[in-house]
Amino acid sequence: MSALAGCNQSYSQVQQPSPAPKLRVVTTFLPMYWFTKAVVGEEVEILIPPGTEVHDYQATPANVSAIATANVLVKNGIDFEQFLDGTIKSAQNSQLKEIDASANIKSLAGNPHVWLDPVLAKQQVANIRDGLVAANPENKAIYQANAKTYIQQLEKLDAEYKQRLQKYPNCTFISFHDAYPYLANRYQIKQVAVVEIPEDQLSPTDVQKAINAVKQYKAKAIFGEPGVDNKLLKALAQDLNLTLQPLDSLESGNLDPQHYFQAMQANLKTIEAACK
Repeated sequence: MSALAGCNQSYSQVQQPSPAPKLRVVTTFLPMYWFTKAVVGEEVEILIPPGTEVHDYQATPANVSAIATANVLVKNGIDFEQFLDGTIKSAQNSQLKEIDASANIKSLAGNPHVWLDPVLAKQQVANIRDGLVAANPENKAIYQANAKTYIQQLEKLDAEYKQRLQKYPNCTFISFHDAYPYLANRYQIKQVAVVEIPEDQLSPTDVQKAINAVKQYKAKAIFGEPGVDNKLLKALAQDLNLTLQPLDSLESGNLDPQHYFQAMQANLKTIEAACK
């Protein structure tokens, strides 16, 4: 009798439809994580810990392992994540689907920082949504609804930037990270970048470039990186009689997708104050 019961039990187990396998989604760095998490609505992984320097990141064995077992990898593209090619090769995952969030976005001189323009961020979210739908059509309705909500927030943010910055056409700021050409281009203000990648110590050449740029463009502000206490930058700002403000390139922060909007609101406030 017990044998028969056991047999019936195993038979009933076999008849149960197996749940759809969960998509394992891996993202490269923070903005890609936010946009993807907003669309997926579920657990998403991130390869580069927030606050880590992305520009010259070196892959870890854990990164290789994550890509080896992932279904989908979301990247910014425009040659930003230079560690990826070798890492993907090492992972040997022939089933991996890659989503390039910057597909069909025209780059400005190969600059990767498109996520700092809310309009281009909308395009990135749409690219991520479409890539996820292709990878997992069963969840199409969820991805589309989530993306729509986030895109509406981005549209609202864009409208606010337009409305508040249109009073300051051609306002020029000096930046010590070449992260804002898309943002500046979108809202008709001007970024003069002294260095391409943020650095703890400025060279004498960088300082001279900043001085020349301030004179040439009659710049109204100097922007540094949040959390970088650069004494040379502070002294330079004082000498030039300009305020030194932090401008956030959004490569660090918390993992809540809403943090994008909080940081971008703070940036808007900073830029607006500097342009007055």
